[in-house]
Amino acid sequence: MAQITQDLSILKKFDFERPPVGVKYLADKPKGLKKLGKVMDLCEMLVEAQEGNAFYITKDELSCVGPMLLGMVDEEPEFESGKVGPKLGAFKDVRANLRIYQDMPKLLKGSGNYVAFAPLDKLNFDPDILIILANSSQAEIFIRAKCYTTGEMWTARGMPVVGCAWVYIYPWVSGEMNIGITGVGFGMRARRLFPEGRLLLSIPWDKMPGILKNLDEMEWVPESFTLGPEGHKKKIRRIIEEIRQESTEAETGD
Repeated sequence: MAQITQDLSILKKFDFERPPVGVKYLADKPKGLKKLGKVMDLCEMLVEAQEGNAFYITKDELSCVGPMLLGMVDEEPEFESGKVGPKLGAFKDVRANLRIYQDMPKLLKGSGNYVAFAPLDKLNFDPDILIILANSSQAEIFIRAKCYTTGEMWTARGMPVVGCAWVYIYPWVSGEMNIGITGVGFGMRARRLFPEGRLLLSIPWDKMPGILKNLDEMEWVPESFTLGPEGHKKKIRRIIEEIRQESTEAETGD
């Protein structure tokens, strides 16, 4: 596997509740990692890595819909029948459950035969996806870092079920950072994987350089966050007055 080409040390300054986790999809067996020696759901493997374990998996270690999402198998007929969701109480009927499979992101067959996981301090590969469990204040900094030099919008996409597809697969397929809320997804909530009310940020490899650079350059806590409501309003009025003055001077040539 390729070695890390980006400096991720700035992430240590956040003092996250759980460490960021790098994930990489591979067609061939990775080197320098041990194989996970137990069967788990794909969402549970994020917690396994957050607990300090670096490993790789094949379809033999996966349960639930993970093999289908990763392109390891063609289909999961019991799930794709649309009958599971209504029996769980996640959907009213089969037709509602079936609709999710029209939009669900998946890897192409053969592209994810092996999946590597590692927490930040044990990363020995360039991650395809970096997954961060953050509180709202930490997440705000990342959202601002994504937009700081581009002005682009941030979005959050997901479904009430199969949350793992939107944490692991959607960012890779779309090239967009995605945001999930812990305690909202059906399966993750049932499995009690994460503390409630946190945000899961999934950052694809091609968004990482810009975000890391912006984190290094921008203010993490802008002055307005420290001034209080009235202080912030006063600062805005001052800025507007400065802009008006600059415009007047430009028009008069003074």
